[in-house]
Amino acid sequence: METNLSPTTPAHGDLAAGSNAAARLGALGTGAVMIAHCAGMVDLVALPVWVGTLIGSYRLDPQQAGLLVTLFLAGAVLSSLFFFPRLNRLPARAMATIGFGVATLAFLGIVSFSGYPAMAVLHAAAGLAVGCALSFTHGMIGRSRNPHRLFAIAGLALGIFAIAFLGATPGLIATHGGPTLFRVFAGVMGVATIACAFAFPSLRARRSKAKADEPRFERAIWFGMVGVGCMGLTQAMLFSFVQRIGLDRGFGLSAVTATLIALGFVNLFPAPVAGLLETRIPGRRVVQAGPIVQAALALVITQSVAFAPYVAATSVFAAVMIFTHTFAFGMLARVDRTGRAVAATPAMLMTGAAIGPVLGGTLVKQAGYGSLGIAAVLITAAAVLCFSRLERGPFLSGVQA
Repeated sequence: METNLSPTTPAHGDLAAGSNAAARLGALGTGAVMIAHCAGMVDLVALPVWVGTLIGSYRLDPQQAGLLVTLFLAGAVLSSLFFFPRLNRLPARAMATIGFGVATLAFLGIVSFSGYPAMAVLHAAAGLAVGCALSFTHGMIGRSRNPHRLFAIAGLALGIFAIAFLGATPGLIATHGGPTLFRVFAGVMGVATIACAFAFPSLRARRSKAKADEPRFERAIWFGMVGVGCMGLTQAMLFSFVQRIGLDRGFGLSAVTATLIALGFVNLFPAPVAGLLETRIPGRRVVQAGPIVQAALALVITQSVAFAPYVAATSVFAAVMIFTHTFAFGMLARVDRTGRAVAATPAMLMTGAAIGPVLGGTLVKQAGYGSLGIAAVLITAAAVLCFSRLERGPFLSGVQA
């Protein structure tokens, strides 16, 4: 994957950070960005195993388990909100490397300190670190010549990672205990640290021009970002509990694990398909329909007591988010060539995702699993409204994403 360089690009792989520059990533740089994307988006893959392990192995109630994951995601949101405006004024390679390195240490700390207060602090610290690294990762994708296509490739990489993670991790946890999950997380972050240190593209800002070259966002961009956040909320709220829903309805650990593995295989397809359909389907139609399909699947998962509807809806649930977000990412990156809007992707996704686990845990504790589907419908209405404002933005006139 290579994209055009600006004429002012320095030597030795350093990329100028003017707002209209496009980054040449090269094979090694692209590989590092893919690894960083998978590590930074681990919550999208791991939520059901993460929450399920905290409940099953650490004996926490759903609300306590949801709160720990929420602390991780809230940390990522705050970090992304701090770093995305500074995307073009800080060294991308160093920030990504430091972020994943700190996350590695935080997850290793959770293995060593099992008390709830210590786990809470370390979850928040890991989230702050991952949010920093992921902001620079997505900012680099947004600065490429074709962000939609590169983000689609990143989605394919995440799907492959999901198969490996969901296929191996539940069995390892069952054999070696709950701390194994956090050892796996630490290993993932450690690999990303090494990849970023040696191959992540280096983006150096021209400080004197950085602020002048970066205009304020149009209001419609903010609506688009909130729409993505709403989908992230539904995704996290429900996906955190799909494992427990299946187990509590008597489907059995092997059947539920097989469902999660099937989900991983299904997740191989939405991103590359979205890449292929970039110029064939208007992005506005995708971002309007995506939340509605997501809510329909949520209702099936939460209301059905039979295994067949559960496995069918669960296996494609995350795919809807991946497909829709690929189009939303491409639309936002095209209208903001500084890369800042998509560098805020962790904040977009994880603001909703941070609320999702604790909201879901509270709803389940108070009203049962069925309440998750009802909440998903209400959130979908907000998402559709926000995406309709993005669709009407003046900068999208005549543009198909």
